Amino acid sequence: MASPGIEVELLVKGHSDLGEVAPEIKASERRTAVAIADLEWREMEGDDCEFHYGDGTNEAQDGDFPAVERSRLQEMLSLLGLETYQLQKLSLQDSLQISSDSMKNWAPQVPKDLPWNFLRKLQALNAEARNTTMVLDVPPDARPVEKESQMEEEIIYWDTADDISADIYSFSELPTPDTPVNPLDLLCALLLSSDSFLQQEIVVKMSLCQFALPLVLPDSENHYHTFLLWAMRGIVRTWWSQPPRGVGSFREDSVVLFRAPAFAFVRMEVSSNSKSQLLNAVLSPGHRQRDCFWHRDLNLGTNPREIADGLVEISWFLPSGREDLDIFPEPVAFLNLRGDIGSHWLQFKLLTEISSAVFILTDNISKKEYKLLYSMKGSATKYYFILSPYRGKRNTNLRFLNKLIPVLKMDHSHVLVKVSSTDSASFVRRVRSIVAHVARSPCRRLSLEEMANAARKLGLKVDEDCEECQRAKDRMERITRKIKDLDAYRRDELRLQGDPWRKAAQVEKELCQVQWAGDPPEKHRAELRHRLLELRMQQNGHDPAWGVQEFITGVSSPSLGEKQYFLRWMEWGLARVAQPRLRQPPETILTLRPKHCGAVDFSEALWPEPLGVEHFLREMGQFYEAESCLVEAGKLPAGQRRFAHFPGLALELLLRGLPLELIDGSTLSTPLRWVTGLLKELHIRLERRSRLVVLSALGVPGTGKSTLLNTMFGLRFATGRGCGPRGAFMQLITVAESFSQDLGCDHILVIDSGGLIGGTLTAAGERFELEASLATLIMGLSNVTVVSLAETRDIPPAILHAFLRLEKTGHMPNYQFVYQNLHEVSAPGPKPRERRQLLDQPSDVSRAAAQMEKQGDGIRTLADLAFCDPERQHIWHIPGLWHGVPPMAAVSLGYSEAIFELKRCLLENIRNGLSNQNKNIQQLIELVRRL
Repeated sequence: MASPGIEVELLVKGHSDLGEVAPEIKASERRTAVAIADLEWREMEGDDCEFHYGDGTNEAQDGDFPAVERSRLQEMLSLLGLETYQLQKLSLQDSLQISSDSMKNWAPQVPKDLPWNFLRKLQALNAEARNTTMVLDVPPDARPVEKESQMEEEIIYWDTADDISADIYSFSELPTPDTPVNPLDLLCALLLSSDSFLQQEIVVKMSLCQFALPLVLPDSENHYHTFLLWAMRGIVRTWWSQPPRGVGSFREDSVVLFRAPAFAFVRMEVSSNSKSQLLNAVLSPGHRQRDCFWHRDLNLGTNPREIADGLVEISWFLPSGREDLDIFPEPVAFLNLRGDIGSHWLQFKLLTEISSAVFILTDNISKKEYKLLYSMKGSATKYYFILSPYRGKRNTNLRFLNKLIPVLKMDHSHVLVKVSSTDSASFVRRVRSIVAHVARSPCRRLSLEEMANAARKLGLKVDEDCEECQRAKDRMERITRKIKDLDAYRRDELRLQGDPWRKAAQVEKELCQVQWAGDPPEKHRAELRHRLLELRMQQNGHDPAWGVQEFITGVSSPSLGEKQYFLRWMEWGLARVAQPRLRQPPETILTLRPKHCGAVDFSEALWPEPLGVEHFLREMGQFYEAESCLVEAGKLPAGQRRFAHFPGLALELLLRGLPLELIDGSTLSTPLRWVTGLLKELHIRLERRSRLVVLSALGVPGTGKSTLLNTMFGLRFATGRGCGPRGAFMQLITVAESFSQDLGCDHILVIDSGGLIGGTLTAAGERFELEASLATLIMGLSNVTVVSLAETRDIPPAILHAFLRLEKTGHMPNYQFVYQNLHEVSAPGPKPRERRQLLDQPSDVSRAAAQMEKQGDGIRTLADLAFCDPERQHIWHIPGLWHGVPPMAAVSLGYSEAIFELKRCLLENIRNGLSNQNKNIQQLIELVRRL
């Protein structure tokens, strides 16, 4: 029986070895050679075989695994030192602890160092996190005499070759402590050993580094694979549609929610072409190679995967709105299955149901693979084959392809032949044109949420489906469903904020000023106290609104996991509600644009503050404040308190990594009773480990201070002017017990000034005085202060005033001025002579500040203001954040390395006692009251 015939386009310039395919081809046809196969077809037994799915098992993927496979995961976990985290998972707080390793740019020496080294590099957004060097310290008696001083280096690779000839049931020997571990194995082992929140952090950081992300996590030992929907929820990406590139073309959305065409690349048996290398070429504009997917040719060799086969990775192309850079005019997703489809049929089946098109790379099509592909009959997905003419059995391949043409609805344009020795640029353009053509035509477009639904139907586990997560999501939806109008919701549900809190804050400020005025009239003081008491009684007369009660119930859950899930859901749910109000592209850590970020007057029209979790906590704080005020005045018996437990609830959130408000951004005031209540609870909770160092960052919004703190310590401060809260927030970092004695503290309290500090001296004297007072408060509480600057001479006046005031008291924190290069990708740091010039530059702002503080005679330059010593590196230069053009840019290696050096310097200063004397929590409480 004659086959229907298939034309195989060989994209090979001058290729002549075509005799076996089509001996009758003439020499004139060699430039674009076409092979036409008209071969007799032998009917194969089992052509119409059926495959059944839905219960999570099938004979090709999840059948009976040999006992050796069931122990391989445990052996890998033991090798990496992760076996202890299988019952009690590794948490985000575990990974963020400050230890002696935090001050060293160390290389792992044994496999058990690898997970921690990877986490630390990833936390710092280090582009080299996937390339880990393991330095094996050879005992002196085992070293050859001539190599006594050498250290043996082993390179650890993120990926192995895409072509693996052994099938899933035959394995190489497991790595021993002196041989490399495949980094994909390291990633899978680490994810399997982490709780949901650390998994999410790992994936978010990988996204910022522009690494391919794990979408389906294999775990063949336990007979299930996990679709990582929850882990992806923390990623928000931005892009600009074409054309034009303006405000209207800006888009921002969670990666789990927006729909995009997806293109899957898989390997069938052996392929001499690398999927990952091809994907990187497709994703790379111009001649700049982007190594989003790690491939076999990046380093000196490859190492076999032991537990990572079956991993599905995903990456996106997102347009920047620039036609010269954008490969595609809309977002496009790319999926990569590690391993052979015959051994990972369930994952392949999922890819065929969620992708617009599937590219299958192979050298040979066997009878087994033909049967598997034949079962795809009727699929709406488009299929493309990428073959190698040198390695495969051509007649056999063509015979199978001809049989598959009507089954998979293919034609000759769906079969490409790639010869690695030819000009790959033309082949990449061919693949891109296919992707663009499919994306332009009506095709399947799914969000990750919809992909997760397909995974559930096939029997895969979805990480978001646990009961705690779903209960927390339901509670969030009940709250956010009632938010129709943000202003009305604030007015009706968050009743203690707004005018009541502003009036009470103003009276408290006046009362404080009167107390410091020397001999104030007692009558005036009594009037202020009476007015404050009336305002607090009005507040206390309210009950928490329904939405606030639901929020309190959510954070009061006895389940720590459910509480954390609820907070994350609330953050995303509230951001989703507020999203239509965003009119300008926000400058977040994902979208920071290289635009002017110098002196801006924030003293008048502040950006609209979005509704966030902090508003619900602020409402709880006001209930506590009002009730405490009445108890202090004897108007309410202590036994009738209803809200005394609120600080304890908030403290639990602080200990789990949520930033808590120290200074209210709406009133520019500190809720003193609420903050001291929190600190008292913290003192009780920490008991003997209550020694604190306070580290703060101040600067004008948009200078990168929050991004700097997040990168340095793995924190979660809101980033970007226009999308974050305005108040000052604090987070707590734990110091490992083994290092606390050396460092001299048990915890580091980090304060981010947020949007409190303006950039200019303004006519609004009262607001400027407030800013200066708040800067003085934050710096006065601090042992170490980082001042973030967008321009070398642009030191905010409020911060200059704070320096002058603190100089008079003798309470001066250790300080570092950080100049962040927001205009260029990379620039050299200032030399010592240039540092001296920066310090000696006369400043109109410094002179004006000195005159206002009545220190005009002695203050002429920055060096006069704050004991600046250029030899002690008080001024730092941080290179640009991005390597490339967002949204496809990764964090630059120079930025990550500079932040690490700054962190090392800060910790070294703390350890050497160069900062103010460390405090315990009781002393901090008293300092808050005094300041």
